Amino acid sequence: MDEDAARKRYYDFIRARAQGVIATVSLDGNPEAALVDIAVKPDLSIVFETTNQTRKFANLLVHPSIALVVGWGGSETLQYDGTAELLSNHARHEAVAHYLSVFPDKASHPTWPGNHYFLVRPLWIRFSDYDTPRRIEEHSFAADNAAAVPRSWWQKLIGATPGRQHN
Repeated sequence: MDEDAARKRYYDFIRARAQGVIATVSLDGNPEAALVDIAVKPDLSIVFETTNQTRKFANLLVHPSIALVVGWGGSETLQYDGTAELLSNHARHEAVAHYLSVFPDKASHPTWPGNHYFLVRPLWIRFSDYDTPRRIEEHSFAADNAAAVPRSWWQKLIGATPGRQHN
């Protein structure tokens, strides 16, 4: 699967689910997870909201690394590692507009005291389909999200070429 087709597939997959479980690292180094509503953009960045009263908010201010899982019903799931950025000014305005286009029922949320929006940019995505034949696709992204580079941990084990799908 070429990069553009993979991006479209991942975008469609995330958009159709609109929720994910995010994992952050606590201030004392422990993992913490939470279910959040997510609004994916075509470049695969993800917008989510949280208040400054949550554990994830405090965690992300210190450790911006985030892991996300989307899709837990059925045979397909997507794992996503990225870096979260607390948004302000124009970037916040754009993110809120996108978020509300996905969740129009949350129109009052931007004015809630202590409510904040984060933008997560992907560093790594793994899409797994556990139906037969089993299919796993992995992509690493440049820090600037410019290009996806197919990779697989098992490719090193079996000497396969990057970008090839394995069952």
